[in-house]
Amino acid sequence: MKFRALTGSVALLVGMVAAAGCGSESVAGRSLASESVSVTLTGSSTIAPLVQAAAEAYEATHPDVRINVQTGGSSRGIADAVKGLNDIGMTSRALKPGEGTELTPHVVARDGVAFVVHADNAVDGLMASQAEDIFTGRVTNWSAVGGRDRPIVVVNRPEGRSELELVSSFFDLKPADMRADVVGGENQQAVKLVAGNPDAIVYLSMGTALYEAQAGTPIRVLSLDGVEASVETVVDGSYPLGRPLVLVTGERVGAAAQNFLDYLMSPAVDGVIAEQSFVVPGR
Repeated sequence: MKFRALTGSVALLVGMVAAAGCGSESVAGRSLASESVSVTLTGSSTIAPLVQAAAEAYEATHPDVRINVQTGGSSRGIADAVKGLNDIGMTSRALKPGEGTELTPHVVARDGVAFVVHADNAVDGLMASQAEDIFTGRVTNWSAVGGRDRPIVVVNRPEGRSELELVSSFFDLKPADMRADVVGGENQQAVKLVAGNPDAIVYLSMGTALYEAQAGTPIRVLSLDGVEASVETVVDGSYPLGRPLVLVTGERVGAAAQNFLDYLMSPAVDGVIAEQSFVVPGR
């Protein structure tokens, strides 16, 4: 009896373990089935808000995918893509000759780089020569360009930012030739610096600046060489400082990353591009 009872207990225990094992496999199976796949994008702070907005819409219909968007500048986006540290790099400029030769560029939108001042600044526009004089220190007072008798506070951009490279090239200068009273890293930081100082000037993404101005941030986007900084002038090519917004991928792209990239390059994001005051590229 004791032996039979023990045998029954062992049988019961074995059955419980087996059942638990089956349950674990079932749970594990469900866990694996519902496990999310991560897609990481790094780089330009100009493109990041566009991608983040698109990611939220994409995740709503793809609950098994998580889009991770990190900034750090165009140079980071390119370098990370070369090293395989991201799935997709974000750069707000075209690739330079010989740069990231193993990368494939995808133009997701177009933008401009605009000179931006506080909303209370009386200056409405600058000639390119005046902007160059301000950012090289030859002009240090707003009165010299039609403003108030106030010292100009120059907010420059750090190394690695596409805006610095584009503007210094536009002026035919080296980045080191441009002065700074303050350095503004991310676009949002640059906006805050100007919005908080009536004497400040910075150059940054036109799309970001127009979006912030329309949202009530106290900044003004200046015309350049008599051309209004607008989506329309970027579209028709009359604005002097236009640029592509580019996504870059390496030689190997995972299925989830490729699917999200296809989504970003489709008409499904045209509304998001327009909301961000960027220009929808020709498809």
